[in-house]
Amino acid sequence: MNRVVITGMGIYSTIGKNIEEVNNSLYAGKSGIGFEQIRKDFGFRSALTGILEQPSLKGQLKRRQRVGLAEEGEYAYVATVEALKQAEIDEDFLDNNEIGILYGNDSSARSVVESYDVLKEKKDTALLGSGAIFQSMNSTITMNLSTIFRLKGINLTISAACASGSHSIGMGYYLIRSGLQNMIVCGGGQEINYHSMGSFDGLGAFSVRENEPQKASRPFDRDRDGLVPSGGAATVILESYESAKKRGANIIAEVIGYGFSSNGDHISVPNVEGPARSLEMAIKDANLQASQIDYINAHATATPVGDLNEAQAISKVFGAKTPYVSSTKSMTGHEMWMGGASEIIYSVLMMQNSYVAPNINFENPDEHSAKLNIAVETIKNHNIDIFLSNSFGFGGTNSSLIVKKIK
Repeated sequence: MNRVVITGMGIYSTIGKNIEEVNNSLYAGKSGIGFEQIRKDFGFRSALTGILEQPSLKGQLKRRQRVGLAEEGEYAYVATVEALKQAEIDEDFLDNNEIGILYGNDSSARSVVESYDVLKEKKDTALLGSGAIFQSMNSTITMNLSTIFRLKGINLTISAACASGSHSIGMGYYLIRSGLQNMIVCGGGQEINYHSMGSFDGLGAFSVRENEPQKASRPFDRDRDGLVPSGGAATVILESYESAKKRGANIIAEVIGYGFSSNGDHISVPNVEGPARSLEMAIKDANLQASQIDYINAHATATPVGDLNEAQAISKVFGAKTPYVSSTKSMTGHEMWMGGASEIIYSVLMMQNSYVAPNINFENPDEHSAKLNIAVETIKNHNIDIFLSNSFGFGGTNSSLIVKKIK
């Protein structure tokens, strides 16, 4: 089986619009969360959100290319440009090689809502515009990026709720390991607009600490009261080790394990057994002992039940002595379809720069988080050779990835 490595990373996030900005924010424990008044005006229970402006792509893309891009597609384009540049992949390479794309995305609500508003008012489908269909489909990111970058390999959207980005990397790892592809653009994108968050807000899942936005996301803390929605996009270039060596690429890290499971239980409330099976499968796939893992980037979104059960799953698999654990969602908010990919990048940055980003706002543990070795502040000069990243989603979908430092 082929070894699978990461040769490029790119990100457009609430804590930074590129790799350098994101690394600085992670190290400093900087939050990207704020208050958006328009959500309150529309009757949202919580107006908290990750804050991120849309990029301006005029001059970078032709108008025909821009009109088909949904919001999350714009984020994904910017992230992918950065990742390809870091991987030293130019237009000639794209044209002369079979490169695939697997990207996580599970909604494109804004374009659907805006098209409905036009149709309701004008009663004429011709006025929806030629780009509406390409923006509104869940596969909007892969269909647009595969066209823009002229990709000729696998072309598939992974739609798996908040594990979408993680599963995209896991499936890319499988395809490259088996020899079916040499290189795949993998990642996750998430629209951040209020159109996409109303029904989620209606579940009462969001934090209502509106007077302290940057302290609202409190993974594992006893007093957590819900997640903060967020978004952006993250791209990693996965490649076979042989391909990377042949073209003289800089190898950033190696993907060595992927685990997955389904809870087979409640549609929105996670359990302990499903995530534990995902963790165990990843560790087995990587041919490791749990004690060899140096850091866990937890899924922990700051929901009361979700964090409780993940803490128990980690304890079940790792025992009394866990490695450092933190949830970068304490800073970014819950990046949903993007999160499983962005958190790989966040963890790789920690690995490259020898630190553990803090689980900010963690002040008081509960019964189960007290058993974890949670990084309350930045752990400096800490070597990470191997990390594990968890992503779980509605419907009980679970994904765990293990990544190793290249020495």
